[in-house]
Amino acid sequence: MSETFVMDINKIMEYLPHRYPFLLVDRILEIEVPKRIVGLKNVTFNEPQFTGHFPTLPIFPGVLILEAMAQVGGILLIESLGLEIGKYAILYAGVDGARFKRPVTPGDTMIIEMEAIVLKKRLSKMKGVVRVDGKVAAEATIMASVTETDKLKK
Repeated sequence: MSETFVMDINKIMEYLPHRYPFLLVDRILEIEVPKRIVGLKNVTFNEPQFTGHFPTLPIFPGVLILEAMAQVGGILLIESLGLEIGKYAILYAGVDGARFKRPVTPGDTMIIEMEAIVLKKRLSKMKGVVRVDGKVAAEATIMASVTETDKLKK
């Protein structure tokens, strides 16, 4: 079933435990459970990473692009597996084939599309592409696992 809608930041914060400055998804534009999801991240100069990366040449760090991809993918995983919001954490399990095709800079809007390859609690895999102005900025395969949040509090 395909559903086109906008998930705003308030709804995203129900799904993801991340908060400023590490919440890297501003909006979900589309979701087709369990196949794909499209999210949006507006990159602004006032984000803290730009004070050091790099002050005279601000470039959004590649590792944060990967994190944004993982966060968008996490929402698809939660929806696809019917996980109870707040009871589970989605954790990185790996990244393959990460490629950065062009720099992302303040003023850019990243459109993040994640496509499911395998969706399971033990190990999920999604192919991601980030576009800016219709051009590929980055791509990677993200792997994640699901764990109960209570198990992380030990």
